Amino acid sequence: MSTIRLLLTGALAVSAATPALAHHMMDGVLPSTFAEGLLSGLGHPIIGHDHLLAILAVGALASLFTRGVLLPVAFVAAALVGVGLHVGLVDLPAAELLIAVSLIVLGALLLAQRTLVPAPALVAPFALAGIVHGYAFGESIVGAEPAPLVAYLLGLGVVQTGIALAGWAGAHALARHVPDIAPWAMRGFALLLVVVGITAIAAGA
Repeated sequence: MSTIRLLLTGALAVSAATPALAHHMMDGVLPSTFAEGLLSGLGHPIIGHDHLLAILAVGALASLFTRGVLLPVAFVAAALVGVGLHVGLVDLPAAELLIAVSLIVLGALLLAQRTLVPAPALVAPFALAGIVHGYAFGESIVGAEPAPLVAYLLGLGVVQTGIALAGWAGAHALARHVPDIAPWAMRGFALLLVVVGITAIAAGA
């Protein structure tokens, strides 16, 4: 019970502390230069706790598969497409709700800790999740000139790839160096994802 309470408290604290930052790396100001676009793209997935957790989870899940690299590639590429959809003024209803659902699904997959299906079969669902997260990323760049927009996409692609690799490397390091603890650490992270997702839905994501 104490563990569940700790997860709930942490999830509520994270959700309460960061919602205003989730879509505004530049304090709500539209990037107007290549450098501003790059910095915004590099920082956006880090300041948005839901996005950061999702990308780390994608990397951790990739570590469970022989061809797991397909999953972060699909997610990151699709996230850039999602940005393009938002910039192109395509409407994606209930995007925040879908982001919360994606956290719950990712957490459930990590809780299983088994490769129930081959990695290629998960590419499409991971791409869909990437589009949803990318759509949210696009909020802070809608209306920007081509130079900052291209820089934003570049920064976004680089940092998401780096975060996914960190999740992959961290999961592998745990499995290699502390095999007795690794499954419990993965389950703890998975439960955090689920709790954050449920908390966001309860808060009206």
